Amino acid sequence: MSTIFTKIINGEIPATIVYRDELVTAFKDINPAAPVHILIVPNKEIATVNDLTEEDERMAGRMLLAAGKLAAQEGIAESGYRLIINCNHDGGQEVYHLHMHLLGGRRLGRMVAR
Repeated sequence: MSTIFTKIINGEIPATIVYRDELVTAFKDINPAAPVHILIVPNKEIATVNDLTEEDERMAGRMLLAAGKLAAQEGIAESGYRLIINCNHDGGQEVYHLHMHLLGGRRLGRMVAR
């Protein structure tokens, strides 16, 4: 069964796509936690970070490169931003299709509540 992110990648569900290439797609989060909140996802369905293989190394690197390009495009590269990848239940993962959150546009505060 396809994830919601696969449906976005395939154009079955509308989204504001801000970047796309042969390996990854990035789109604006529909429930943003910061002024800039973009999700960067592999075009290939991979459930979690734990499911990455050496075959996925190029795609994983592309996710990081896309994040840097998008931060510059959104005007937050100099002021700073945060990249988050949640893994499994305790890590806060809600959609089991690997994805990275690009957050910025304001001071984000502590990384984890104590």
